[in-house]
Parts: sequence; C-alpha cells; structure tokens
Amino acid sequence: MLDFDQVTIRGQARTLVDKVSMNVMAGEWHALVGQSGSGKSLLSRSAGQLLPPNLSTEGSIRLDGQDLLAMSRRNIRKVLGHRLSFVFQDYQSSFAPFRTIGQHFTEAIATHDKGSVHKARSLTFSSLESVGLDVGLAKCYPFQLSGGQLQRASIALALLFSPAVLIADEVTTALDSVTGHRILSLLQRLRQEKGCAILFITHDWRHVRRYSDRISVMKDGQIVETGGTHRVLDHPQHEYTRQLIAAAPVLTPLPSGLPEVGQ
Repeated sequence: MLDFDQVTIRGQARTLVDKVSMNVMAGEWHALVGQSGSGKSLLSRSAGQLLPPNLSTEGSIRLDGQDLLAMSRRNIRKVLGHRLSFVFQDYQSSFAPFRTIGQHFTEAIATHDKGSVHKARSLTFSSLESVGLDVGLAKCYPFQLSGGQLQRASIALALLFSPAVLIADEVTTALDSVTGHRILSLLQRLRQEKGCAILFITHDWRHVRRYSDRISVMKDGQIVETGGTHRVLDHPQHEYTRQLIAAAPVLTPLPSGLPEVGQ
C-alpha cells in the first residue's frame, strides 16, 4: 500500500535517513518506534513532501504504485488529505485560529471534492459525530475546544475522505493518559470501519503492544528490525530493540505489607 524504497534524507552537513526500505500493508496498524532523533518523523513526512526545503530526499515512496516523491506540488496536494492523511502531535497547528471547525471542513471538501460542497454541512456533521463530537462544535473556534476535542476534530478531518493510509505522528504525546487511550481506541474503530492502514509513530510500547500488527524499529536513520508485534516484543533480534524494550517503564504491584490507599 505505502512502500518506502531506499529512502535517503540529507541535510547540508549529514545524512539523516539512510536508505530506508519499509512497507505498510493495506489495512494494517504499523508502528514505527525509536528514540527521539532517529528519523521517524522525517521519514513519514517525506511521504507527503512535507520536509523543509533545506533537506533533500532520494529514493521512492509509492502509494498504490504512484511515486509520491516524483509528483508535482499541485498533484501531491490532491493526494494529501484524500488518499494519504496526517495527524500530528501538534494538532493545534492543523487549525487556523480565526476559522471555525466547520470552515476547516468546508475548505477541505472544496479542495478535494467540489461536487460535494453543497453537502459540506451534512458531511461535516457526520464526520464530527463519527469521532464522538457534538455537531454544535462546528460553529466553534479551535481555542474553544479542549485538547481531546481538538485532536478528535483533527482525526475527523484527516479521515474525511477515507484515505488509504493515515500517518499518526505521536498523536497522544500532548494528551493525558486517559484521553490518549480514548484517541487510540477511536483510531482502531475507525480503521476497522474505513479499512485504512495506519503508520503509527510512537515512543510508547504499551500502545504498540495493544494496537499494532507489525513493528519497525529505527535507529540513527536506519531500520534495524521489522516484524510482527508479538515476535518483536517477545523475541527481539536486535540489541537496540532489546534496549528500548528494557527501558520502557513498567507498572508493578505494591510490595506486600504496604497499606492500601485510604487505610
């Protein structure tokens, strides 16, 4: 579905991503993990030509056989938000503060499906309802929504046209634990309903174990291990993968003899 083939990203001084090959299969939840600075976000954003101009990209990234890197800026804009969508950690930057939530949906509909502009209101309402938001929020400005509500709105906007692939880049980092789990449960449900694949970039192994089908581990701009979730987590092959798993925090029961809360 989404194939990265020998992708290399270079800055002026050094290579940031080095000949990475990775594929995201149709309908799967594929987790991309690794420490900060390993190149995860650079790799994912290169698929949408979203990297800053001081970085150069080589190789190919194909979506349904079409090379995204070879597309013109005009053509890639037709793909983004339609066949390939992003949800970012900084979800607030996805919304212009002087436009209502509904206006953002109307603009997206006008960009990708001019024939549906007359149905923009009903499409907006159904999208907001699909992520558990009240349709009345369409009249609100972004600052009037809570963090969880705004993240849900960004997901509804990203899935408006049922893309083939959704790239979710650290989507729970800015949220509290409970809201984060609700967002991921929502993504899981929408993935099953719409059939889209998810490339999930995260540091949180709890989420990886619970939601992902496959894992790719990235270190210093290279993929060092790929495999099914349970195989990688229970029988990691690469030393770096073992180090990452060992470093993940684990909640353990209270030692015996300590009083329970309230005693």
